[in-house]
Amino acid sequence: MSNDPEAGADLAAGRSDVLALDSLLGPGELDTRQRVRDFTNQRIKPGIARWYEDAVFPLELAQELGELGVLGMHLEGYGCPGRTAVEYGLAAMELEAGDSGIRTFVSVQGSLAMTAIHTWGSEDQKQEWLPRMAAGEIIGCFALTEPTAGSDPSAMTTFARRDGSGDDAGWVINGAKRWIGLASVAGVMVVWAMTDDGVHGFLIPAGTPGVTAVPITHKLSMRASIQCDVTFNDVRLGPEALLPAARGLRGPFTCLNEARYGIAWGAMGAARDSYEAALKYSQDRMQFGRPLAGYQLTQEKLVTMLLEIQKGTMLALHLGRLKDAGTLRPEQISLGKLNNVREAIGVAREARSILGGNGITLDYSPLRHAANLESVRTYEGTDEVHTLVLGQHITGINAFR
Repeated sequence: MSNDPEAGADLAAGRSDVLALDSLLGPGELDTRQRVRDFTNQRIKPGIARWYEDAVFPLELAQELGELGVLGMHLEGYGCPGRTAVEYGLAAMELEAGDSGIRTFVSVQGSLAMTAIHTWGSEDQKQEWLPRMAAGEIIGCFALTEPTAGSDPSAMTTFARRDGSGDDAGWVINGAKRWIGLASVAGVMVVWAMTDDGVHGFLIPAGTPGVTAVPITHKLSMRASIQCDVTFNDVRLGPEALLPAARGLRGPFTCLNEARYGIAWGAMGAARDSYEAALKYSQDRMQFGRPLAGYQLTQEKLVTMLLEIQKGTMLALHLGRLKDAGTLRPEQISLGKLNNVREAIGVAREARSILGGNGITLDYSPLRHAANLESVRTYEGTDEVHTLVLGQHITGINAFR
């Protein structure tokens, strides 16, 4: 038997792909997955325990991820990679095998901020921001959630009033947002605000007077990531700040569905990494004269984890094929996000139990993944919200109110 750890990992991965899901991927998809997996192994995993413990996001990763081609990966033109939905999903899965915070950066940048500009922006806005964002030279953020308006964005109180009249009229924004990823380091903010004409989106460049972004501290989850409280105090913008094609909540919801799709994949990366850590540990750890993996209770735990990872990955792949075919529906995205994050948390917790006391240290990934996934479970729609989306779909009755 080879003593090469990578060979051992490949053997374990082959045994764990019981459904032969790799056979459903084309050469280009496998190549994309391998490139992002190599990046994760070389640039994320060696430093993630320190970044998590110190509660820092390594900003130097932004341009490296741009060079890797995963920022706005699914978008066409303006310097964006223009890859398939499945390739983006595979990239999200590999990045979250490193850490949810790193995958979240890619999601906020590409699925939220860049998608908002690409979908709803003017040609000038696209040319100004998207190429630099795709390269990781400019970081974007997406300001929707408010201190008292999380799951119900229609209750937002951040307000943009017209400043002047005619085509040259600008805007004045007042209000507050909370849990805004990357806001304190963003070169451009995508901000959603109520107006006399409903919800509109605005682009606010860094340094605009009246904008304050303060990172949220004392977090127990997503520590290698940046989330902020943001306030807007008489923020004056010109008419060019408006995202001209965005009208109503359809604007932000379109972006949120892009992010939710990536989460369905990413959660399986966290689950897989947790499982692999527990599998290796159980094979190496001796108890009562034999490896932990040789006990029936341990094997039952490993099999239960593997079942959910294989099913969840197959679900994500199916969603990706539907998305590439242009037929993916919102309730299908809700099903994927709800199921895969919920099951990934269960896998991470079960993996920690196999690690015993050692599993509560940052020497091992499962408990870090479990803590991160509590945030992933909450943002871009809680379990309850996605349950009600699916409940409305199957019954035809809206139970939100």
